Amino acid sequence: MSTVLDQFDSWKKFLKDRVAQGKNMGLSEDTITNLAYEIGSFLDERVDPKNNEQAILKQLWDCGDESDRHTIAKLMVKLAEKS
Repeated sequence: MSTVLDQFDSWKKFLKDRVAQGKNMGLSEDTITNLAYEIGSFLDERVDPKNNEQAILKQLWDCGDESDRHTIAKLMVKLAEKS
C-alpha cells in the first residue's frame, strides 16, 4: 500500500476504486463515509505524510474535532469520485 500513498493522484484513484466497489456492493453513502473516516483515523495515527497534500490533510485532521473529521472524510470520498 505504501506505493499508493506515495503519490496523491494514486491515492485518489485507489480511493475512487474502493468507493466504486463499495457502491457496487450496495453500501450507502453514510457507510462509505464512515469507512473513510476510519481509514483517515488509521492513517493519522500510523502513517507519516508522504507528500504536501497528505501533510495538509493531516494538519486539518489534527486540528479538527470528530465532526470536522467526518466532514473531511466525506469530502475525500467526493474528491475521489470526481477524479
